[in-house]
Amino acid sequence: MIPVIALVGRPNVGKSTLFNQMTRSRDALVADFPGLTRDRKYGEGRYEGQRFIVIDTGGLTGDEEGLDAEMARHSRQAVEEADIVLFLVDGRAGLTAGDEVIADHLRRTGKRAHLVVNKTDGQDPDVAAADFHSLGFEAPFQIAAAHNRGIRSMLELLLPEAGEESEEDKADRYPGIRISVVGRPNVGKSTLVNRLLGEDRVVVYDMPGTTRDSVYIPYERQGEQYTLIDTAGVRRRKNVREVVEKFSIIKTLQAVDDAHVVILVIDAREGLVDQDLHLIGFVLDAGRSLVIAVNKWDGMDPEDKARVKEQVYRRLDFLDYADKHYISALHGSGVGVLYESIRDCYESAMAKWPTNRLTAILQDAVVQHQPPLVQGRRIKLRYAHQGGSNPPVIVVHGNQTDALPGAYKRYLENTFRKVLQVNGSPIRFEFRSGENPFAERAKAGPRLTPRQKVKKDDDLKKGRRVKKTRQKSTKR
Repeated sequence: MIPVIALVGRPNVGKSTLFNQMTRSRDALVADFPGLTRDRKYGEGRYEGQRFIVIDTGGLTGDEEGLDAEMARHSRQAVEEADIVLFLVDGRAGLTAGDEVIADHLRRTGKRAHLVVNKTDGQDPDVAAADFHSLGFEAPFQIAAAHNRGIRSMLELLLPEAGEESEEDKADRYPGIRISVVGRPNVGKSTLVNRLLGEDRVVVYDMPGTTRDSVYIPYERQGEQYTLIDTAGVRRRKNVREVVEKFSIIKTLQAVDDAHVVILVIDAREGLVDQDLHLIGFVLDAGRSLVIAVNKWDGMDPEDKARVKEQVYRRLDFLDYADKHYISALHGSGVGVLYESIRDCYESAMAKWPTNRLTAILQDAVVQHQPPLVQGRRIKLRYAHQGGSNPPVIVVHGNQTDALPGAYKRYLENTFRKVLQVNGSPIRFEFRSGENPFAERAKAGPRLTPRQKVKKDDDLKKGRRVKKTRQKSTKR
Protein backbone atom coordinates (compact mmCIF):
# COMPACT_ATOMS: atom_id res chain seq x y z
CA MET A 1 0.00 0.00 0.00
CA ILE A 2 1.07 3.58 -0.57
CA PRO A 3 2.38 4.85 2.82
CA VAL A 4 0.45 7.48 4.79
CA ILE A 5 2.29 10.18 6.80
CA ALA A 6 0.44 12.26 9.41
CA LEU A 7 1.73 15.64 10.63
CA VAL A 8 0.72 16.45 14.23
CA GLY A 9 1.78 19.05 16.77
CA ARG A 10 0.78 22.24 18.54
CA PRO A 11 -0.73 25.12 16.56
CA ASN A 12 1.65 27.24 14.50
CA VAL A 13 4.64 24.89 14.59
CA GLY A 14 4.77 24.71 10.75
CA LYS A 15 2.71 21.63 9.89
CA SER A 16 0.99 23.23 6.89
CA THR A 17 4.29 24.64 5.61
CA LEU A 18 5.83 21.17 5.78
CA PHE A 19 2.71 19.73 4.09
CA ASN A 20 3.14 22.14 1.16
CA GLN A 21 6.84 21.31 0.85
CA MET A 22 6.23 17.54 0.91
CA THR A 23 3.40 17.72 -1.65
CA ARG A 24 5.08 20.50 -3.67
CA SER A 25 1.87 22.48 -3.60
CA ARG A 26 0.18 25.41 -1.92
CA ASP A 27 -2.93 23.46 -1.00
CA ALA A 28 -2.63 24.17 2.74
CA LEU A 29 -3.17 27.74 3.95
CA VAL A 30 -0.14 29.17 5.74
CA ALA A 31 -0.13 32.25 8.00
CA ASP A 32 1.73 33.38 11.09
CA PHE A 33 -1.02 32.77 13.60
CA PRO A 34 -2.26 29.60 15.31
CA GLY A 35 -5.40 27.62 14.52
CA LEU A 36 -5.61 28.29 10.78
CA THR A 37 -5.99 24.59 9.86
CA ARG A 38 -9.42 23.39 10.99
CA ASP A 39 -9.73 19.97 9.37
CA ARG A 40 -7.51 17.29 7.95
CA LYS A 41 -6.14 17.82 4.48
CA TYR A 42 -4.89 15.00 2.27
CA GLY A 43 -2.17 15.41 -0.33
CA GLU A 44 0.17 13.29 -2.41
CA GLY A 45 3.94 13.56 -2.32
CA ARG A 46 6.81 11.93 -4.19
CA TYR A 47 10.39 11.22 -3.28
CA GLU A 48 12.80 9.37 -5.58
CA GLY A 49 9.87 7.87 -7.49
CA GLN A 50 8.05 6.65 -4.37
CA ARG A 51 4.59 8.04 -3.73
CA PHE A 52 3.08 8.72 -0.33
CA ILE A 53 0.00 10.40 1.17
CA VAL A 54 0.43 13.28 3.63
CA ILE A 55 -2.24 14.34 6.15
CA ASP A 56 -2.13 17.89 7.50
CA THR A 57 -3.97 18.33 10.81
CA GLY A 58 -5.12 21.09 13.13
CA GLY A 59 -3.04 21.94 16.18
CA LEU A 60 -3.29 20.06 19.51
CA THR A 61 -3.02 21.81 22.88
CA GLY A 62 -4.45 19.29 25.36
CA ASP A 63 -7.17 21.59 26.74
CA GLU A 64 -9.43 21.91 23.68
CA GLU A 65 -13.07 22.93 23.96
CA GLY A 66 -15.82 23.52 21.41
CA LEU A 67 -14.46 23.80 17.86
CA ASP A 68 -10.93 23.15 19.06
CA ALA A 69 -12.09 19.84 20.55
CA GLU A 70 -13.45 18.80 17.15
CA MET A 71 -10.13 19.77 15.54
CA ALA A 72 -8.29 17.69 18.13
CA ARG A 73 -10.50 14.68 17.38
CA HIS A 74 -9.63 14.95 13.68
CA SER A 75 -5.93 15.17 14.51
CA ARG A 76 -6.06 12.06 16.69
CA GLN A 77 -7.96 10.25 13.96
CA ALA A 78 -5.17 11.10 11.51
CA VAL A 79 -2.72 9.38 13.86
CA GLU A 80 -4.84 6.22 13.68
CA GLU A 81 -4.90 6.32 9.87
CA ALA A 82 -1.18 6.88 9.41
CA ASP A 83 1.70 4.48 8.88
CA ILE A 84 4.21 7.16 9.94
CA VAL A 85 3.56 9.98 12.42
CA LEU A 86 5.70 13.14 12.36
CA PHE A 87 5.46 15.05 15.63
CA LEU A 88 6.43 18.67 14.89
CA VAL A 89 7.77 21.01 17.56
CA ASP A 90 8.94 24.63 17.38
CA GLY A 91 12.72 24.96 17.77
CA ARG A 92 12.42 28.67 18.54
CA ALA A 93 9.74 28.40 21.22
CA GLY A 94 11.40 25.46 22.96
CA LEU A 95 9.69 22.68 24.92
CA THR A 96 6.16 23.46 26.17
CA ALA A 97 3.55 21.67 28.26
CA GLY A 98 1.48 21.13 25.10
CA ASP A 99 4.36 19.23 23.51
CA GLU A 100 4.55 16.94 26.53
CA VAL A 101 0.80 16.22 26.35
CA ILE A 102 1.04 15.28 22.65
CA ALA A 103 4.12 13.11 23.27
CA ASP A 104 2.29 11.25 26.03
CA HIS A 105 -0.71 10.62 23.73
CA LEU A 106 1.55 9.30 20.94
CA ARG A 107 3.23 6.89 23.33
CA ARG A 108 -0.16 5.49 24.39
CA THR A 109 -1.24 4.87 20.79
CA GLY A 110 1.75 2.61 20.18
CA LYS A 111 2.37 4.25 16.79
CA ARG A 112 5.93 4.68 15.58
CA ALA A 113 6.30 8.47 15.85
CA HIS A 114 9.27 10.60 14.87
CA LEU A 115 10.15 13.91 16.49
CA VAL A 116 10.75 16.77 14.02
CA VAL A 117 12.24 20.03 15.30
CA ASN A 118 11.16 22.78 12.91
CA LYS A 119 12.24 26.43 12.56
CA THR A 120 15.92 25.69 13.14
CA ASP A 121 17.00 28.35 10.63
CA GLY A 122 19.06 31.19 12.08
CA GLN A 123 20.28 29.15 15.04
CA ASP A 124 22.37 26.11 15.87
CA PRO A 125 20.10 23.10 15.10
CA ASP A 126 21.63 21.01 17.90
CA VAL A 127 20.96 23.78 20.42
CA ALA A 128 17.38 24.15 19.13
CA ALA A 129 16.76 20.41 19.57
CA ALA A 130 18.41 20.09 22.98
CA ASP A 131 15.26 20.81 25.04
CA PHE A 132 13.25 18.11 23.29
CA HIS A 133 15.45 15.12 24.13
CA SER A 134 13.56 14.83 27.43
CA LEU A 135 10.44 13.72 25.47
CA GLY A 136 12.07 10.31 25.04
CA PHE A 137 12.02 10.04 21.23
CA GLU A 138 14.89 8.87 19.06
CA ALA A 139 17.28 11.43 17.58
CA PRO A 140 15.00 14.16 16.17
CA PHE A 141 14.99 15.40 12.61
CA GLN A 142 16.10 19.03 12.42
CA ILE A 143 14.47 20.96 9.60
CA ALA A 144 13.50 24.42 8.41
CA ALA A 145 10.26 23.79 6.49
CA ALA A 146 9.93 27.40 5.33
CA HIS A 147 13.31 27.12 3.56
CA ASN A 148 12.93 23.44 2.51
CA ARG A 149 16.00 22.42 4.50
CA GLY A 150 16.41 18.94 5.95
CA ILE A 151 13.21 17.55 4.40
CA ARG A 152 14.81 15.38 1.70
CA SER A 153 17.20 13.72 4.15
CA MET A 154 14.25 13.09 6.49
CA LEU A 155 12.20 11.42 3.74
CA GLU A 156 15.20 9.35 2.70
CA LEU A 157 15.27 7.76 6.16
CA LEU A 158 11.49 7.52 6.65
CA LEU A 159 10.17 6.00 3.44
CA PRO A 160 12.14 2.72 3.35
CA GLU A 161 10.54 1.70 6.64
CA ALA A 162 7.07 2.18 5.15
CA GLY A 163 7.69 -0.78 2.86
CA GLU A 164 5.74 0.19 -0.25
CA GLU A 165 4.47 -2.92 -2.01
CA SER A 166 6.14 -3.73 -5.30
CA GLU A 167 4.24 -4.28 -8.55
CA GLU A 168 5.25 -7.96 -8.48
CA ASP A 169 3.76 -8.42 -5.00
CA LYS A 170 0.52 -6.75 -6.10
CA ALA A 171 0.34 -9.05 -9.13
CA ASP A 172 0.72 -12.09 -6.87
CA ARG A 173 -2.00 -10.96 -4.45
CA TYR A 174 -4.40 -9.51 -7.04
CA PRO A 175 -4.11 -11.44 -10.33
CA GLY A 176 -5.01 -10.10 -13.75
CA ILE A 177 -6.32 -6.65 -14.58
CA ARG A 178 -7.05 -4.66 -11.41
CA ILE A 179 -10.14 -2.46 -11.77
CA SER A 180 -10.99 0.12 -9.12
CA VAL A 181 -14.54 1.51 -9.06
CA VAL A 182 -14.62 4.96 -7.43
CA GLY A 183 -17.06 7.82 -7.06
CA ARG A 184 -19.10 9.81 -4.61
CA PRO A 185 -21.43 8.03 -2.16
CA ASN A 186 -24.63 6.49 -3.52
CA VAL A 187 -23.78 6.87 -7.22
CA GLY A 188 -24.18 3.10 -7.75
CA LYS A 189 -20.63 1.77 -7.41
CA SER A 190 -21.58 -1.47 -5.63
CA THR A 191 -24.47 -2.05 -8.03
CA LEU A 192 -22.05 -1.68 -10.94
CA VAL A 193 -19.58 -4.09 -9.30
CA ASN A 194 -22.31 -6.71 -8.90
CA ARG A 195 -23.39 -6.20 -12.50
CA LEU A 196 -19.80 -6.58 -13.77
CA LEU A 197 -19.43 -9.76 -11.71
CA GLY A 198 -22.81 -11.14 -12.71
CA GLU A 199 -23.73 -11.88 -9.09
CA ASP A 200 -24.46 -10.08 -5.81
CA ARG A 201 -21.10 -10.05 -4.08
CA VAL A 202 -21.26 -6.70 -2.23
CA VAL A 203 -23.99 -5.07 -0.16
CA VAL A 204 -26.22 -2.64 -2.05
CA TYR A 205 -28.56 -0.29 -0.20
CA ASP A 206 -30.12 3.04 -1.07
CA MET A 207 -28.19 4.96 1.57
CA PRO A 208 -24.88 6.80 1.23
CA GLY A 209 -21.92 5.13 2.92
CA THR A 210 -23.06 1.48 2.80
CA THR A 211 -19.59 0.40 1.67
CA ARG A 212 -17.12 1.13 4.49
CA ASP A 213 -13.94 -0.44 3.16
CA SER A 214 -12.34 -1.35 -0.16
CA VAL A 215 -13.36 -4.86 -1.22
CA TYR A 216 -10.95 -6.78 -3.49
CA ILE A 217 -12.74 -9.46 -5.58
CA PRO A 218 -10.68 -11.70 -7.91
CA TYR A 219 -12.63 -13.46 -10.68
CA GLU A 220 -12.36 -14.81 -14.23
CA ARG A 221 -14.31 -13.73 -17.30
CA GLN A 222 -13.97 -15.37 -20.70
CA GLY A 223 -10.62 -16.86 -19.71
CA GLU A 224 -9.23 -13.50 -18.52
CA GLN A 225 -8.22 -12.83 -14.90
CA TYR A 226 -9.57 -9.68 -13.19
CA THR A 227 -9.63 -8.17 -9.71
CA LEU A 228 -12.47 -5.76 -8.98
CA ILE A 229 -12.01 -3.21 -6.19
CA ASP A 230 -15.23 -1.76 -4.79
CA THR A 231 -14.45 1.38 -2.79
CA ALA A 232 -16.25 3.56 -0.31
CA GLY A 233 -17.64 6.82 -1.62
CA VAL A 234 -15.48 9.92 -1.26
CA ARG A 235 -17.41 13.07 -0.44
CA ARG A 236 -16.20 16.59 0.34
CA ARG A 237 -14.20 16.84 3.55
CA LYS A 238 -16.67 19.20 5.22
CA ASN A 239 -19.37 16.54 4.76
CA VAL A 240 -17.28 13.72 6.24
CA ARG A 241 -18.46 13.22 9.81
CA GLU A 242 -18.17 9.60 10.84
CA VAL A 243 -14.90 8.17 12.08
CA VAL A 244 -15.25 5.04 9.93
CA GLU A 245 -15.74 7.15 6.80
CA LYS A 246 -12.45 8.94 7.47
CA PHE A 247 -10.70 5.60 7.17
CA SER A 248 -12.59 4.94 3.92
CA ILE A 249 -11.00 7.94 2.20
CA ILE A 250 -7.50 6.56 2.73
CA LYS A 251 -8.62 3.11 1.57
CA THR A 252 -10.09 4.60 -1.62
CA LEU A 253 -6.92 6.54 -2.42
CA GLN A 254 -4.86 3.39 -1.88
CA ALA A 255 -7.27 1.38 -4.06
CA VAL A 256 -6.65 3.86 -6.91
CA ASP A 257 -2.93 3.32 -6.48
CA ASP A 258 -3.39 -0.49 -6.63
CA ALA A 259 -5.43 -0.42 -9.85
CA HIS A 260 -4.50 -0.65 -13.50
CA VAL A 261 -7.81 0.88 -14.63
CA VAL A 262 -10.14 3.18 -12.66
CA ILE A 263 -13.85 3.42 -13.45
CA LEU A 264 -15.21 6.74 -12.19
CA VAL A 265 -18.96 6.48 -11.62
CA ILE A 266 -20.96 9.71 -12.00
CA ASP A 267 -24.62 10.13 -11.05
CA ALA A 268 -26.45 11.31 -14.19
CA ARG A 269 -29.33 12.66 -12.08
CA GLU A 270 -27.00 15.03 -10.20
CA GLY A 271 -24.64 15.75 -13.08
CA LEU A 272 -20.92 16.39 -12.91
CA VAL A 273 -19.92 18.09 -9.64
CA ASP A 274 -16.66 19.47 -8.28
CA GLN A 275 -15.96 16.39 -6.15
CA ASP A 276 -16.02 14.26 -9.32
CA LEU A 277 -13.32 16.53 -10.75
CA HIS A 278 -11.26 16.21 -7.55
CA LEU A 279 -11.39 12.42 -7.88
CA ILE A 280 -10.39 12.64 -11.55
CA GLY A 281 -7.45 14.80 -10.52
CA PHE A 282 -6.24 12.22 -8.03
CA VAL A 283 -6.58 9.40 -10.58
CA LEU A 284 -4.54 11.37 -13.13
CA ASP A 285 -1.92 12.29 -10.51
CA ALA A 286 -1.61 8.58 -9.74
CA GLY A 287 -1.10 7.94 -13.46
CA ARG A 288 -3.93 5.43 -13.75
CA SER A 289 -6.05 4.71 -16.82
CA LEU A 290 -9.54 6.13 -16.60
CA VAL A 291 -13.00 5.14 -17.83
CA ILE A 292 -15.97 7.45 -17.18
CA ALA A 293 -19.29 5.70 -16.41
CA VAL A 294 -22.32 8.02 -16.19
CA ASN A 295 -24.79 5.90 -14.22
CA LYS A 296 -28.59 6.01 -13.67
CA TRP A 297 -29.12 6.85 -17.34
CA ASP A 298 -32.41 4.93 -17.49
CA GLY A 299 -35.67 6.83 -17.24
CA MET A 300 -34.19 10.28 -17.90
CA ASP A 301 -35.89 12.74 -20.22
CA PRO A 302 -34.19 13.42 -23.58
CA GLU A 303 -33.67 17.06 -22.56
CA ASP A 304 -31.92 16.02 -19.34
CA LYS A 305 -29.76 13.51 -21.21
CA ALA A 306 -28.70 16.17 -23.70
CA ARG A 307 -27.89 18.58 -20.86
CA VAL A 308 -25.74 16.00 -19.02
CA LYS A 309 -23.88 15.01 -22.20
CA GLU A 310 -23.14 18.66 -22.97
CA GLN A 311 -21.87 19.20 -19.42
CA VAL A 312 -19.62 16.13 -19.56
CA TYR A 313 -18.26 17.16 -22.96
CA ARG A 314 -17.60 20.74 -21.84
CA ARG A 315 -16.08 20.11 -18.39
CA LEU A 316 -14.11 16.99 -19.36
CA ASP A 317 -12.70 18.23 -22.64
CA PHE A 318 -9.19 17.65 -21.24
CA LEU A 319 -10.06 13.92 -21.04
CA ASP A 320 -10.77 13.46 -24.72
CA TYR A 321 -8.66 10.28 -24.67
CA ALA A 322 -10.83 8.60 -21.97
CA ASP A 323 -13.90 6.57 -22.98
CA LYS A 324 -17.22 7.82 -21.62
CA HIS A 325 -20.16 5.44 -21.23
CA TYR A 326 -23.76 6.22 -20.32
CA ILE A 327 -25.08 3.20 -18.42
CA SER A 328 -27.66 1.82 -16.03
CA ALA A 329 -25.95 -0.44 -13.51
CA LEU A 330 -29.35 -1.43 -12.10
CA HIS A 331 -30.71 -2.73 -15.42
CA GLY A 332 -27.37 -3.62 -17.02
CA SER A 333 -27.68 -1.43 -20.10
CA GLY A 334 -24.29 -0.37 -21.46
CA VAL A 335 -22.33 -2.24 -18.76
CA GLY A 336 -20.95 -4.98 -21.01
CA VAL A 337 -19.23 -2.42 -23.25
CA LEU A 338 -17.13 -1.30 -20.27
CA TYR A 339 -14.97 -4.41 -20.62
CA GLU A 340 -13.84 -3.30 -24.09
CA SER A 341 -12.66 0.03 -22.69
CA ILE A 342 -11.03 -1.69 -19.69
CA ARG A 343 -9.07 -3.98 -22.00
CA ASP A 344 -7.97 -1.07 -24.23
CA CYS A 345 -6.89 0.95 -21.20
CA TYR A 346 -4.89 -1.95 -19.75
CA GLU A 347 -3.11 -2.68 -23.02
CA SER A 348 -2.25 1.02 -23.41
CA ALA A 349 -1.01 1.35 -19.82
CA MET A 350 1.19 -1.78 -20.01
CA ALA A 351 2.37 -1.44 -23.63
CA LYS A 352 6.08 -1.78 -24.52
CA TRP A 353 7.53 0.14 -27.45
CA PRO A 354 11.03 -0.20 -28.97
CA THR A 355 13.39 2.75 -28.83
CA ASN A 356 13.74 3.01 -32.62
CA ARG A 357 9.98 3.42 -33.03
CA LEU A 358 9.71 6.11 -30.33
CA THR A 359 12.71 7.94 -31.80
CA ALA A 360 11.17 7.82 -35.28
CA ILE A 361 7.91 9.32 -33.94
CA LEU A 362 9.91 12.05 -32.18
CA GLN A 363 11.88 12.92 -35.30
CA ASP A 364 8.74 13.05 -37.43
CA ALA A 365 7.09 15.34 -34.87
CA VAL A 366 10.11 17.66 -34.89
CA VAL A 367 10.10 17.79 -38.69
CA GLN A 368 6.41 18.71 -38.70
CA HIS A 369 6.80 21.35 -36.00
CA GLN A 370 10.25 22.38 -34.77
CA PRO A 371 10.89 23.40 -31.14
CA PRO A 372 11.35 27.14 -30.58
CA LEU A 373 14.58 29.13 -30.34
CA VAL A 374 15.96 29.88 -26.88
CA GLN A 375 18.52 32.70 -26.67
CA GLY A 376 19.18 32.33 -30.37
CA ARG A 377 19.71 28.56 -30.19
CA ARG A 378 17.26 25.93 -31.42
CA ILE A 379 16.12 23.33 -28.86
CA LYS A 380 17.17 19.94 -30.18
CA LEU A 381 15.35 16.69 -29.36
CA ARG A 382 17.56 13.76 -30.38
CA TYR A 383 15.99 10.44 -29.36
CA ALA A 384 13.34 8.87 -27.11
CA HIS A 385 12.93 5.62 -25.21
CA GLN A 386 10.41 4.11 -22.80
CA GLY A 387 11.03 4.63 -19.08
CA GLY A 388 8.16 2.72 -17.50
CA SER A 389 4.58 1.46 -17.64
CA ASN A 390 1.28 2.09 -15.83
CA PRO A 391 1.41 4.91 -16.78
CA PRO A 392 3.62 4.81 -19.88
CA VAL A 393 6.70 7.00 -19.43
CA ILE A 394 8.58 8.30 -22.47
CA VAL A 395 12.04 9.75 -21.87
CA VAL A 396 13.17 12.34 -24.44
CA HIS A 397 16.85 13.30 -24.67
CA GLY A 398 18.11 16.54 -26.14
CA ASN A 399 19.58 19.90 -25.21
CA GLN A 400 17.93 22.85 -23.45
CA THR A 401 14.93 20.62 -22.68
CA ASP A 402 14.29 22.58 -19.46
CA ALA A 403 13.28 25.53 -21.65
CA LEU A 404 10.78 23.50 -23.70
CA PRO A 405 7.41 25.32 -23.45
CA GLY A 406 4.31 23.58 -22.15
CA ALA A 407 2.49 23.98 -25.47
CA TYR A 408 5.19 22.00 -27.27
CA LYS A 409 5.09 19.25 -24.62
CA ARG A 410 1.34 18.93 -25.16
CA TYR A 411 1.96 18.76 -28.91
CA LEU A 412 4.37 15.86 -28.38
CA GLU A 413 1.92 14.08 -26.06
CA ASN A 414 -0.89 14.36 -28.58
CA THR A 415 1.38 13.17 -31.39
CA PHE A 416 2.64 10.11 -29.50
CA ARG A 417 -0.88 9.30 -28.27
CA LYS A 418 -2.28 9.39 -31.81
CA VAL A 419 0.51 7.36 -33.44
CA LEU A 420 0.78 4.78 -30.63
CA GLN A 421 -3.02 4.62 -30.23
CA VAL A 422 -2.91 5.06 -26.46
CA ASN A 423 -6.47 4.94 -25.13
CA GLY A 424 -7.61 5.90 -21.64
CA SER A 425 -4.15 6.11 -20.10
CA PRO A 426 -2.17 9.27 -19.42
CA ILE A 427 1.32 9.51 -20.93
CA ARG A 428 4.13 11.00 -18.88
CA PHE A 429 7.17 12.58 -20.47
CA GLU A 430 10.60 13.06 -18.94
CA PHE A 431 12.92 15.48 -20.71
CA ARG A 432 16.64 15.13 -20.13
CA SER A 433 19.43 17.41 -21.31
CA GLY A 434 22.86 15.90 -21.89
CA GLU A 435 26.06 17.78 -21.15
CA ASN A 436 27.58 19.52 -24.16
CA PRO A 437 30.94 17.79 -24.84
CA PHE A 438 32.12 20.86 -26.76
CA ALA A 439 31.35 23.38 -24.02
CA GLU A 440 34.98 23.76 -22.89
CA ARG A 441 36.17 23.94 -26.47
CA ALA A 442 33.64 26.70 -27.16
CA LYS A 443 35.06 28.71 -24.29
CA ALA A 444 38.61 28.25 -25.61
CA GLY A 445 37.61 29.31 -29.12
CA PRO A 446 37.58 27.42 -32.43
CA ARG A 447 40.35 24.94 -33.25
CA LEU A 448 42.86 26.24 -35.82
CA THR A 449 44.69 24.44 -38.57
CA PRO A 450 48.54 24.75 -38.64
CA ARG A 451 48.33 27.36 -41.44
CA GLN A 452 45.75 29.36 -39.44
CA LYS A 453 48.00 29.22 -36.38
CA VAL A 454 50.99 30.61 -38.38
CA LYS A 455 48.78 33.40 -39.78
CA LYS A 456 47.49 34.21 -36.30
CA ASP A 457 51.05 34.43 -34.92
CA ASP A 458 52.10 36.68 -37.81
CA ASP A 459 49.09 38.94 -37.18
CA LEU A 460 49.96 39.15 -33.48
CA LYS A 461 53.59 40.08 -34.25
CA LYS A 462 52.48 42.63 -36.80
CA GLY A 463 50.06 44.09 -34.25
CA ARG A 464 52.86 44.43 -31.67
CA ARG A 465 55.14 46.23 -34.19
CA VAL A 466 52.35 48.67 -35.09
CA LYS A 467 51.66 49.30 -31.39
CA LYS A 468 55.37 50.01 -30.65
CA THR A 469 55.61 52.39 -33.63
CA ARG A 470 52.58 54.32 -32.39
CA GLN A 471 54.03 54.56 -28.88
CA LYS A 472 57.33 55.99 -30.24
CA SER A 473 55.44 58.53 -32.34
CA THR A 474 53.47 59.65 -29.28
CA LYS A 475 56.67 60.18 -27.19
CA ARG A 476 58.24 62.37 -29.91
